[in-house]
Amino acid sequence: MDNLENKGFTLIELLVVISIIGILASLALTSYSRAQKQTRDTQRKSDLNQYRNVLENRAGAYGGLYPVYGGGNGVVISNRCSDWFTNYMASCPEDPKPLTSQYRYRSNGAGTTYVLWANLETADFWYVCSNGISQVSSSLPANCL
Repeated sequence: MDNLENKGFTLIELLVVISIIGILASLALTSYSRAQKQTRDTQRKSDLNQYRNVLENRAGAYGGLYPVYGGGNGVVISNRCSDWFTNYMASCPEDPKPLTSQYRYRSNGAGTTYVLWANLETADFWYVCSNGISQVSSSLPANCL
């Protein structure tokens, strides 16, 4: 009879194992969430570089000028895609989380400079400027427009 009593796990042993499994699961979920955010930010940067290339190609056909849109908050690029980029790209990429963030565009009044930007997963923005500058910042870089 003594042999049968020693074949089970104690409550303490079970609680320790369950706690360790819970900790490992929470670490895995945190790492997965962080990886998803980094993937979305990488996609945003890639998309804005694609827009930069299209804008430069388009400017070649328009005497070096970019589309003019000077509103303070810029324009959502996907709203102007068919007007501006029909001959230059098959479809316009959108932010990986389009309900909470969108790619934006603004130019100076003459259409000689522009800035593109996207909200990153942090409180910062990714800016792509016509002068070749691309950077993370919390506000519009002074030398963009």
